[in-house]
Amino acid sequence: MTTIDTPALSNTITDATAATNAPIIHSNPAQAALYIVATPIGNMGDITSRAIDILNQVDIIACEDTRTSGKLLSNFGISTQTWAYHEHNSEIQTPKIIEMIQRGHSIALISDAGTPLISDPGYQLVQAAHAAGVKLVPVVGASAAIGALSVAGLPSDKFSFVGFLPAKTHGRVKQLEQYAARTETLIFYEAPHRIVASLKDMAAVFGDNRPATLCRELTKTFETVKKATLGELAQFVEADNNQQKGEIVLVVGGDVNHTSDDDSVHDKLLLRLLEDLSVKKAAALASDITGVKKNALYQRLLELQDK
Repeated sequence: MTTIDTPALSNTITDATAATNAPIIHSNPAQAALYIVATPIGNMGDITSRAIDILNQVDIIACEDTRTSGKLLSNFGISTQTWAYHEHNSEIQTPKIIEMIQRGHSIALISDAGTPLISDPGYQLVQAAHAAGVKLVPVVGASAAIGALSVAGLPSDKFSFVGFLPAKTHGRVKQLEQYAARTETLIFYEAPHRIVASLKDMAAVFGDNRPATLCRELTKTFETVKKATLGELAQFVEADNNQQKGEIVLVVGGDVNHTSDDDSVHDKLLLRLLEDLSVKKAAALASDITGVKKNALYQRLLELQDK
């Protein structure tokens, strides 16, 4: 999701025809496979030692942008040959990369930052690797979505990653309406020039009082982590131009007032609580656990007692 400001790397190959060039053979080569390698989202210290080893050992590194990745690679003294791999050349590069691996070469896929395929190119390549029987190896590391979830202070046992919303207001509102009644935590990416409009649309669709956490420029110098309601966050961001810059993740709480059409969905929990608690206390505790309104659970407990 982000760019990293370090010295540039000169040994890069940026066009689709680069796949015809022979890769550099390393003295300590990696096994022939496609390595999906996570890189830092900002702080260089977040790269793993395994990622550095793999990027040093593979024959080729496929990059979303060779200039951006070149800065990262230069910072760690990695001189492995790079190929451009992005949405505009994936149809050409995908079969070439698969063929190279089938011939015994090792290739790593990295995005501009973070974990590849999370709102970044790579799905077509991974899908083709599976179809061709090519070995795939995840080299895990930084992810803006998971990093934001970890500090959001919102339920993390169940969540959905939505990614980027449509750029136009109509499309954005229409998609938000599809998630309005979802009870799990929602994770969104948003561009800085749309963050104010998106927050206002979220507040309009989800409600001003829906809890949410703004995570901006995670792991960087001017990092922001602010938990509030959607209405409060919209005002906060609109009033401060600095909050309208950089890489942004929004973590939004689910609809705690939503009840399932199936009244029996929480019966097992309710009956267990009823073994040790009064109806009133069981309903209150179940409400804290599930997020369902206490009155609805109280009525369901009364129904269960009558059965």
